[in-house]
This record gives sequence, structure tokens and C-alpha cells, in this order.
Amino acid sequence: MSFTLSWSGYTLNLDQRTHIMGVLNVTPDSFSDGGQYLELNKAIEHGLKMAADGADIIDVGGESTRPFSKKISTNEEIDRVTPVIEALYKELHIPVSIDTCKAEVAQEALSAGASMINDISALRFDHNMASIVSDAQVPLILMHMKGMPENMQENPAYDDLISEILIFLKDAIKRSVTAGIREDLIIVDPGIGFGKTFDDNLNIIKELLQFESLQRPVLFGTSNKAFIGHILDKEVHERDTGTMATIAAGIIHGAHLVRVHNVKKAVETAKIIDSIKRGHVNPV
Repeated sequence: MSFTLSWSGYTLNLDQRTHIMGVLNVTPDSFSDGGQYLELNKAIEHGLKMAADGADIIDVGGESTRPFSKKISTNEEIDRVTPVIEALYKELHIPVSIDTCKAEVAQEALSAGASMINDISALRFDHNMASIVSDAQVPLILMHMKGMPENMQENPAYDDLISEILIFLKDAIKRSVTAGIREDLIIVDPGIGFGKTFDDNLNIIKELLQFESLQRPVLFGTSNKAFIGHILDKEVHERDTGTMATIAAGIIHGAHLVRVHNVKKAVETAKIIDSIKRGHVNPV
């Protein structure tokens, strides 16, 4: 299936190669890089560096969604993300995404220059989010999550893991289209680490090709996550090798975009795996 996303002066040709989304957490408590980029200048500098390293999208988030995280106010989230987005929008020629479940945050981020919305709730937490996306006509990432960030890792269980995630995402796509969101701008994310056991995460990667049935591009986010640390007995800052191994597996099994903290290594990994998949050196 062919996937090319075109909107508002941007085009992502996801058939040509795997695209890289760089994570920019403007938070004090994100699991991987909390506190590192809370200061505005450091956040901007890191966003620019990720773009220089080859990121195709910068995903800015102002509220941690790590397991057992606590919510912050809408105003605090807006205050964290909008100055960063404004600065990156002025400097970059790639899309800036806003990672939020709150419609008001999404609206302010779009006004500041964001051009994608990454909603880990798949439009479930704020009933106004669908109209924000529909009016803006920007790409929307719909992610599967069981429960809420504050309780999602309390003994998650499934009768049929892949089927349940597929049904959830199929319903989310239908709900989005009904709300006026362009289907050709929808991206799906199976939500590795969000209400999943370590074995669940591995089985999602193993069975990722099944998500082709949704007929939408797949975003894949394993970067530095706990199951990698569990397998390798490594702390968060030591998980690059494991992360790149999962990225390689994800691309082989059909991922179109990968969401990562280490953009430079992910770009190199994706280039190699893309070339292997195609059987020739990727000219891009």
C-alpha cells in the first residue's frame, strides 16, 4: 500500500524510506530525558540538533506520559510547549508535532506553528480534540493505550493482544473520519509500553505486519523503553543498542515511522534496513 501524506506545504513520502520522529520532551519527569530540555534554550538547541541529524519530524511534548505519571494543568503544558514550537517553526523546514491529549494545548500549539498532532488517547480524553484536528486538516497519530498513564502498567492483560489492538485502532480511525478528519492524514501507533507487559511489547513487534490490515501508516515507538532495559539489564541512558535493534525489527516488519530519542543512530539504522528491504542502496 502506498502512503504519502501531503498537507499545508509539507509532504512525507513514507514509501520512499522510513521516517524519523525526534522526541523533544519539555518536561521535568519524562522517563528517558526528563529535565534535560525544560529550559527553553536547551530545548530549542536540541530540536535543531535533531533536525540537523536527520529527523523528519520533531515531536514536542509538555506532559510526561510515562507509567504512573501525574497530570499537569492545561496552562502549564501550553507554557512549556508553545515557546519551543514557535522557535522551531521559525528555524526549521520540517513538521513540528505536538504530543498532547488536550484540545486546548493542541490549538495553541497549532497557532504557534505545529502541524501534526500526536494524541496517545486516540481522541478519547478530550471530546474537543477531534474538531481541532478536523478544522486544521493536519496529520493525526492515533495510539492504542489500555488505561491511563497513571495506571496503565497495573497488571495489563489481554485475551487476544493483537486483535484487541487492531479493533481499538480500527474504531479510532472510524471515529476520526466520522468527525471530519482526513483518513489519508491518519497514522496509527500500537502503543508499545502503554498498558503492555514486556512480552506484549515483543509480540507487537513480532506481529507488526498484521497492522497492514488497517491500511494506514504505522508509527513505532520503542526508544529506551523498559522492556529493552529488562532484556539487557541496562539503565535508560544505556539502551541505544537495544533501541536500534528494535527499530531494525520494526522496520523489517512494516513500520513507516519510528519515534526516537537518538535521531542520529536511528537515521543510520533506518538507512541500512531500508536498503536491505529494497535490495539496493537507498539513494535518499
